Amino acid sequence: MKRAILAAALALCLPGAFAQSGMQGMEMKGGDMDSMHKKQESKRAPAHQASGVVTRVDPGTDKVTIRHEPVPSLNWPAMTMAFKAGDKKMLQKLKPGAKIDFDFEQQGKDYVITHVR
Repeated sequence: MKRAILAAALALCLPGAFAQSGMQGMEMKGGDMDSMHKKQESKRAPAHQASGVVTRVDPGTDKVTIRHEPVPSLNWPAMTMAFKAGDKKMLQKLKPGAKIDFDFEQQGKDYVITHVR
């Protein structure tokens, strides 16, 4: 009975030990960890598109508040909300009252404007 328990315990532990030891010194084919992370970043969620009117620009927080129309890709109704600017230079071009079309994506907890037309 003890041998059966010992054999079962070894069978559960050994594959993990072999897997860990097999990864030491292993080289990544096709690049390094940095290139792998860049590939993952490029596979972000697709950008969403919306139209709206700028109601406030706050360079101190890098945010712009927009009263936007519904966003079908997110099933959002029309609303007013703050978006983070993907580029600080973008804030210089936006003024309250401006009608814009814009692309945005979710990055963590923030919705970030990636392009303005």
